[in-house]
This record gives sequence, structure tokens and C-alpha cells, in this order.
Amino acid sequence: MFNIRKFLFGVKKRRRKPHEWDKTIVAFSPYWLKDLAIPAPRDVTNLQDDKIEEQAFKVRLANNEDRRKSASLLIQKMYDWRGYEADAISHDPNKITLVAYQDDKVVGTMSLGMDSPQGMAVDQLYKQEADQLRAEGRKLCDITRLAVDRDIKTKSVLAALFHMSFIYGHNIHHATDFLIEVNPRHVLFYQRMMGFEPFGEERTCPRVNAPAVLMRLDTSHADQQINRYGGMGATAKGVKSIYPYFFSREDELGITQRLLRGE
Repeated sequence: MFNIRKFLFGVKKRRRKPHEWDKTIVAFSPYWLKDLAIPAPRDVTNLQDDKIEEQAFKVRLANNEDRRKSASLLIQKMYDWRGYEADAISHDPNKITLVAYQDDKVVGTMSLGMDSPQGMAVDQLYKQEADQLRAEGRKLCDITRLAVDRDIKTKSVLAALFHMSFIYGHNIHHATDFLIEVNPRHVLFYQRMMGFEPFGEERTCPRVNAPAVLMRLDTSHADQQINRYGGMGATAKGVKSIYPYFFSREDELGITQRLLRGE
């Protein structure tokens, strides 16, 4: 299990240009760290990582109306393409929305909801399943509003966006479980790529007017996989998951330290 108190001091620091972190959580090309956009699961077999080091990405919090609007436009574009419905993103004190940029273009977004007395998005359809975990003393987060520009095709973009949600949800908010509603066609993808397991029967999600299956990821499993494979990329031969395309443990610790310091 990742022990953040053990690692927060003495983490090797890297020098960055003064402007580099300006309102940006992380900025890099995938050859240095990993970019922060996500491909649609149906496109994963066509993902390519050659020449990806030429791309530069930044990820920021959608903490103002302009960024929320930009993220909402991408969600609407990608959801319309799949025949889904989606409301615009609004401010929610119990939710963070990550927005990924390539240059000035929004290329990916994802929202992470923290459990609270007001509940989470998954409670609308799967409250009984979420309450079961709460009764066991588990601490929950849910993942919603996953969207990526179709032109972004690299394994590292999906891995990095999920790793940022892991840093916020697990390292900072101490979540034990991530919940996500996925189209039934994508269940095997999430199982194979990240270790999510089905946790609720198929139902119709009213938020997007499409069928959904609830899936659960134990963060201890993700933590073990990150520790074992994070940062290895294509050198991790024979590994079918996307954990080799997550940040290295050193990079994860550095990002977590910065966020805890409020930088």
C-alpha cells in the first residue's frame, strides 16, 4: 500500500521553468511524463505511441467558468457522436474536473466525484451498491464525464488521466474504491486495462440515456500495479494493462507533494 507520509519528504525535485506550472497541474510530452487526454475505449486497439514525444500536453483543473465551458463542449461533441446525452458541467464543491490541453486546444476531460452527504452521481442508478461499500467502511469516488478528442490516439493519454484521478482520489482523499458507469460494450476493456470489476447489473443511465454497467476498482490493486509497472511504457513486454503507461512512482510522489502544498 502506498504510504504518502513515508515519501513526502526527500522526494527528488526537478527544476522547471518559472512559467511551466502556471495554473497547470502537470505539463510535459509523453516521452518525459505522460499526457492527459483519453481515447474512446473502442479505439484502444489502434493506439500508437510512435512519435508521440513530439506532442506536448498540459492538464489543468476546470476551476472557472471558461474551462468548464470548454470541457462541456468537448463532452457534448464526443457524446453526440456516440448518441449519448450530456448536461453542461457546473461547479460542484465535491467534484473536480480535469481538462487536458494540446497547445490551446482542449483534447480531454474527466470528472472525479468525492463521496459526501450529498452522495455521488452513481447513487442515481446504483445507490444500493454504493451503500453496500459504505457499510463496509469503504471510502468512495466516482468517475464521470469521460471524453477525449478522437484525434488523440496514444495509450499514455488514458493512463495519465486516470493516474491523475488516482492521485486526487487515493493519495489526497484516501479513497479505497473508484466507481464508474460504462457502456456494456466497454466492460472487458476496463477489466483488462485497469482491473475494474463489474459491480452492478446493466441498467439505463438517465444522465446520458444509454445502457450502463457499474464497475469498481479497488485502489489497492491500482497502487500495486503502479508500483510494479508505472513509467515502464512499451518496455513492459507482455503486460496487457495500461499501468506501464502511468507515471513512475517518483513522478506520482512529486505531483502529490506539489498538490498537498497547494502549488
